[in-house]
Amino acid sequence: MTIKWVKVDPLVMRGEPFCYNTRLTVRQLLELRRNGYDVAQLLREHPELRLVGIAQAYRYASEHAERYAEFFDRGGALTGPGLTDSEAEALPEDLRIPGVVVAASKSRGSRRQS
Repeated sequence: MTIKWVKVDPLVMRGEPFCYNTRLTVRQLLELRRNGYDVAQLLREHPELRLVGIAQAYRYASEHAERYAEFFDRGGALTGPGLTDSEAEALPEDLRIPGVVVAASKSRGSRRQS
């Protein structure tokens, strides 16, 4: 069985797209990301989420950019911390979208020091 990670059902969450097996909408995930939540924090605070589900929600937002325009910067990248390259290694290649799922490499102020 293939899981549809982002679902839209008019009878659930008032028709707002949401993540499979959660009560979190795509919009809520984007708001958390914009507020500085990285993937580790999301998974810690919402253990029902899965890495691939988060990535699919970000991709869904990029495919419906007009609906989520306030979450994109002028360059077309999602605001807030995306996945690091090492976090994204666990994802299928088609989900490793720079600036959407994976943090934009030239984002101002978002680089972390190790």
